[in-house]
Amino acid sequence: FVKTIHNGIEYADMQMIGEIYGLLRDGAGKSAAEIGSIFGDWNKGRLNSYLIEISEKVLAARDPHGDGPMVDMILDQAGQKGTGKWSVIEAQQLGVPATAIEAAVAARVLSSMKSQRIAAEKVFGTAPGKIAADGAALKDLELALFAAKIGAYAQGFAVMSEASKEFGWSLPMPVIAKIWRAGCIIRSQFLDEITSAFTKDPNVPNLVVTPAFASMVKETDGSLRRVVAHASLAGLPIPALSSALSYFDTYRRGRGTANLIQAQRDFFGAHGFDRLDGKDFHHGPWGSGLNE
Repeated sequence: FVKTIHNGIEYADMQMIGEIYGLLRDGAGKSAAEIGSIFGDWNKGRLNSYLIEISEKVLAARDPHGDGPMVDMILDQAGQKGTGKWSVIEAQQLGVPATAIEAAVAARVLSSMKSQRIAAEKVFGTAPGKIAADGAALKDLELALFAAKIGAYAQGFAVMSEASKEFGWSLPMPVIAKIWRAGCIIRSQFLDEITSAFTKDPNVPNLVVTPAFASMVKETDGSLRRVVAHASLAGLPIPALSSALSYFDTYRRGRGTANLIQAQRDFFGAHGFDRLDGKDFHHGPWGSGLNE
């Protein structure tokens, strides 16, 4: 189970890096070598990780059968063996939102629909706009990736935490983070922070509310918001990055909009609802819409 969730986080991490690559390639017109160099710089800082490291190397590699970048000759259809999908299924069954992982799995499915995407591009055209990618804008991309990464890892660990409670596994979260840090696909210095957070509070409901990660989210939130906004206006796809932002915004809002959903459910199916004042009257004055 732990390995499956590891792979789910891996899906999200890879997808987010791919989205940043897409923004730099399609939105800013940068070459594979230029993007690789940017990733190389990021790998020296807080984004230091195996996936960023190999992304730099992949983008620098040349096609042995031509004179261009190897990555530019690879068909854009991503395969999958099922662990990402299993992570999403388990998250849903446990009632834990794992939106970044879900977005990553869906993105791989969409990538396999190559002929449909080509046909759709003929109908709608290419992305209508461009984005900046130098100076402050480039820093925003770096911090946006870091912020979204926090969301993906927080979701993955939340799934494991809930499974541990549900099945009585007593999963040692600090140890899991430490093992992953020692050698796995998603290994990164970021996992040191996760180990520390769970060591201080093994029962924390979500990483994003720990002091260290809350501080990181506050620091990087603006960058993620700007990147998502600019990419959306430019028509550039960022399913995992935007899912991470929506996750943060939904999770930290004390008063959401599910009250309307509950009213709708009560209207058409008499499902009832809880009241804010605690009174026992649990149905609205509308009766059942389906029975009228």
